[in-house]
Order: sequence, then structure tokens, then C-alpha cells
Amino acid sequence: MWRDSFKLQIFCLLMAVLAIVVLVHNFFQLEHLDDNTVSGSNWIAEDNVHHSRSQTTKTTRKPYCGYKQQILSKREQAEQESLLAAIQWPKPPHGKIAFEQSTDPAQSDFVIVKPSGFFKVGDQLEVLVRMKDFQGKPKRYGGDYLQARIHSPLLKAGATGRIVDCHNGLYKVFFTLLWPGDVKVSVSLVHPSEAIQVLLRLREERPDRVYFKSSFKSGRHSETTECNVCLSGDLPVCNFTDLYAGEPWFCYKPRKLSCASRISHAKGGYQKGLLTQEESLFFQSDVNIKRPILSSGPDSVIVKPKAFSDSSSMDRAEDPTVSPSGYYYEDQWRSRTHWIHHFNKSDNIATCLQGKVIHLFGDSTIRQWFEYLTTFVPDLVEFNLGSPKNVGPFMAVDLKHNILLKFRCHGPPIRFSTVFSSELRYIANELNGIVGGRNTVIAITIWSHFSTFPVEVYIRRLRNIRRSVIQLLGRSPKTLIIIRTANVQALGPEVSLFNSDWYSFQLDSVMRKMFSGIAVHFVDAWEMSLAHYLPHNLHPSEVIVKNQIDAFLSYVCPLQT
Repeated sequence: MWRDSFKLQIFCLLMAVLAIVVLVHNFFQLEHLDDNTVSGSNWIAEDNVHHSRSQTTKTTRKPYCGYKQQILSKREQAEQESLLAAIQWPKPPHGKIAFEQSTDPAQSDFVIVKPSGFFKVGDQLEVLVRMKDFQGKPKRYGGDYLQARIHSPLLKAGATGRIVDCHNGLYKVFFTLLWPGDVKVSVSLVHPSEAIQVLLRLREERPDRVYFKSSFKSGRHSETTECNVCLSGDLPVCNFTDLYAGEPWFCYKPRKLSCASRISHAKGGYQKGLLTQEESLFFQSDVNIKRPILSSGPDSVIVKPKAFSDSSSMDRAEDPTVSPSGYYYEDQWRSRTHWIHHFNKSDNIATCLQGKVIHLFGDSTIRQWFEYLTTFVPDLVEFNLGSPKNVGPFMAVDLKHNILLKFRCHGPPIRFSTVFSSELRYIANELNGIVGGRNTVIAITIWSHFSTFPVEVYIRRLRNIRRSVIQLLGRSPKTLIIIRTANVQALGPEVSLFNSDWYSFQLDSVMRKMFSGIAVHFVDAWEMSLAHYLPHNLHPSEVIVKNQIDAFLSYVCPLQT
């Protein structure tokens, strides 16, 4: 009798353990998979291959977008809604607008308010921009995307302006006059409001317009499949969602190989035929993409020097939201938020970085910092890791000054040529592995490769990075963390659909809000590229990169004032 009772107890115990296992398994599935996915657990074996962290899932959802399945806390949901509301863009009053009724920069104009007034350094200059359509009629609604700056070519001086949309076809631009002399105003239409609505549609409906691919290989057999944050169709997919950061990423499963056989990631290409014939009229290089708007009167003012008794308290203001954040004078960036020292000699840079470990995380725009430093500082010698050119990871060492400099690209989505799967790392995870301290310097930029996705994808990535930043500063408060913002670039009809400045501006606005109030510093690459006289470029010219490096190093080695 007691044996039967003992067997019953053992049976009940086994059933309880099994129930717990099933419960944990189901919870994991709910956390990591779409409700419509079918098939196995996180740890699976295929074709007699060892267990893999990837998994094969089959979806009936079209499209399959992992970012839509994230579970947010109430605080995270409220923040996301607030961020999306902050970047909400004005829409035309009617659904479809004919090209002839869209904004024509050639017929639009601007006027300087009180052009004959007396101006001195520190004063505000107001400009009124008046938009007209291709029929010469005044626009009655807003939503155009403008860029504006003041500049003095002979002084190689420049600064950006603050633009206010009056929602009636009028725009006000406010400039702070920061240097004496003849100061000229320039205003450009980047995109008409009608084009912005197309960009909005593409961002929400076509996150696949840039597609990626991965190579899978086992022995002599290899296959290549498409990958993305979103995949459509009923084909089985490999789920490469990161187990730590939770960042979603999927590839179609190879026909004969396991998901575990993935060896590389690369940009696949750009989708064509995204626009209707009528929509394409809103994206014409010499008509309505980054076209100047001319003044109907004087386009410059004379600015008098500031009296000595007024002091220069307007510079280095304590408010980090001051606008503009800085300006060029004699081709050197002068920040209004912190003192900048100009590191014109390689010895100055080596002395500043002595004993430091510098981590550069992000895309090719921060890789420019690695390239500049290794070129300008002779003792900083790159160590050959055998990494693909322009991809990385890269490392340089200065044994004389005990400097270690590293660059690593951020995790997917990233439009690089070929990245080994083993080198696909998420910034949040990398930060979690850094001890930190007074000799650790970290610089981060992440923006350009997210421009084709709904903003929620970017918010999720920044949320993970921010969490790791806060944790790192919590355990090592003396760690120095610097964020390089986005920058403007040259635009044409095709580039506008994937990497428009408007996309970058929206992402940059989100990033600044999400990292406000945290002990990080900013290098304002946006204003530094927009205020300069050189043509816009995704990879800014060396003189601009040099100014970025000066701003960066001035945080590492602040001037004693």
C-alpha cells in the first residue's frame, strides 16, 4: 500500500515539474514570438546540428513586424506616445494635393523684419518666409520642411536658425546674431509639405524599402536569404531576436540549412517603384528638393560689435537646450554650451587621451572619428584585426601614451557591405560589458540606418541603449559618455525616399528628448553640418569632422576656466 502511495507521490511530483516547464516555455513564447507564429522553443535542433539561439518560426501574419509585438510598461508607453506626439507633422487640409498646388520655392520668398534696424551682437533677427504654389498663389497651410542659416563668407562664420510654422503658409525664422559684420540670411526648402506626406506613408507602410540579406553556409553548401525587422509572406523565418536586448531581427529560413549556419549580414538593396507618377513630381532635384528661397528685399544686415561692458555671458550658457548650440567663426566651431579647445597638434590630442580607453559605437559617421584620429596622431597605430574595409571592428593602439581606440558598428539594421554574424553586436549589450571609470570614454551615434523604419523601432533601440548607459553610469559614475547627433546630407529624388534630412531630423529630435536629463554630453553634428558653408554630405568634410573632434576632446579634457 505504501509503495502505491509513494508511486503516486512521485507521479504527482513529475507532473508538477512538467507543468512548470510547460508554463515557463509558454511564457517565453509569449514574450519572444508573435501570437500567430507556429513552432518550437528558443532552443531547437535542426538537421542534427547543435542547439542554436536562433529559431525557426512560421507566420501567417502579413507583414511580420517584430517591433509591433513589444510589451511596454505604462511608463514606456506614455513616453513613446509623448515622443510620437512631439514629432507629429502638420498635414495638408485635403488628402491629395495636385502638383500645381504644391509649394514652389522659386515663387516663394522671405523678408527680413526691420532690415534697416540697428543690430548688435546678441540681438535676435526675425525673418518671415512666405510660401506660394506653382500657380503663384499663396499657400494657406504649413508642413513644409525648411532649413535656414546666417553666414558671413569672408569670416567663414555661420549659424542655424529656429523655424516656427505658423500653419498658414507663413514661417518665422529666428536667428541669434553671434558675430559682428555683414551677416547674410539663407533659407532653403528641403521638401514641400506634400512630399512630407509621401515620406510619412513610406515610413509607415514600406519599412521593407531597404532590404537586407544573410548568408548561410555549412560545408560546401551555402544559401542567401532576405532579412529585415519586418518580413512578409507565409515562409518559415529564422528568429534572430537578441535574447538580451530583445531587438527583433528575422531572416527567411534557408531551404536546406539551419538557422544556426548564418555566417554574415549585408545590405541587400533598395526597392524601386515606390511612388506613383504624381508623387514623383514632389521629388525633383532642380525643382523642389533643397532649393533656395530668395529674398524679396535685402537679404543681409550689418551687425555691430557688442559693447565691452555687456560682457560675453551669452556664450557658454548653462542651458543645454540653448539655440543655436554654437556657431562657426573663422572656420572654428564655438559652442555656446561648453568651452572648446582646438586641438591643432597631434601632441595635444595624444596628451589629452593619454591613459584612456575610447570606445566608438555606431555607424560610418562616427567611424570618421576613428579614421581622423588614426590619421592625425602618428603614434596611434591601427592594429590589423582582419576586418572588412569600412565595416570593422577596428582597433588602434598608442603604446607611448597608453591609448586604446576602438570602433564597432551597431547591430542591425545596418546597411554595410558585409558584417560577419559573430560581429553583429548591439550597443546596449556592449555597454553592459564595459567596466567603466575615469579613464573610459564612450562615444555613440545611431540614426542613419533607422530612417526607413517606423519611429517605434528607433525608440526601442534608444530605450535599450539608455538603460545600459544609466546602468554603466550607476556603477562607474566617472565614465564619460558622449553622443554624436545626426547630420544633414545631400539629397536627390532617390536618396530622399530612404535617408531624407526630414527623417534624420525626426530621429534626432527623439534622441535628444530621450537622453535629456542624463549625464551624457552632445556633439551637435547637426548644427555643425548645417551651419557650415560646404555642401551637405552624409560623411562631412574633414574640416567639419575636425571641429567635431575638437568638441569631443573638449569634453574629455575640459579647459580650466
